[in-house]
Amino acid sequence: MELIKEKWLKSDIKPFEDYLLTMKNESKMLWTKNLLNTNLICLAIKTEKIKKIAKEISKGNYKSFLDLKIYSTYDSYATNGFIISKIKDFDTFKKYLDIYSDNVDNWGLCDLLSVNIKNQEEKYLNLIKEYLKDKNTFKRRIALRILFKFVNYDNYLKDIFYIVDSLTNEQEYYVNMINAWLLCELFIKRKSETLKYLDNNHLNKFTINKMISKCRDSYRVSNIDKNLLLKYKK
Repeated sequence: MELIKEKWLKSDIKPFEDYLLTMKNESKMLWTKNLLNTNLICLAIKTEKIKKIAKEISKGNYKSFLDLKIYSTYDSYATNGFIISKIKDFDTFKKYLDIYSDNVDNWGLCDLLSVNIKNQEEKYLNLIKEYLKDKNTFKRRIALRILFKFVNYDNYLKDIFYIVDSLTNEQEYYVNMINAWLLCELFIKRKSETLKYLDNNHLNKFTINKMISKCRDSYRVSNIDKNLLLKYKK
């Protein structure tokens, strides 16, 4: 199928969906659906194939593709996600991410997003704060997924710790899990600052214990540090 188009039309929706069907992996469809815990149909197409499709579409009029909102399967939804991740203009990115995130029902469609925040850090930080106020569980997870990009910025560490600490009363498993994952990444890359934060944190029991568990399972954390973290367990 021709993926680099001057304009995608409604008449292209079915041919595109049929094109994805040619790549489905029937033996893994149910397994993938259960893993993601999603209501979407999962064709179990390999991620690299979806990325390649998204890359080709992005070479043409990708906005007209995104405007079609082809969200009939996890795989078509993921195609949209990978295209949105490539958008450099913040306003355009947010326009399509808002539409994308409103209907996400699983962690996979959150975690595949990867954005470049360079020179637009404040705009992305405001987006994170906006999404964290949303009632949609996965919109909040997307916010924390984007927050990962700030770990390597010295001047934003206080913002990161403030945000992760503000989620004391978070009840949703998928939000607490990514918060624990983020804290694990912070410990690995910013150990001294993270230990200082842990000495006076307000994390809920699940998040701090899961963060410790993730660190203790990581090959990037020394045995000494794995034992050190145990004192923070609740």
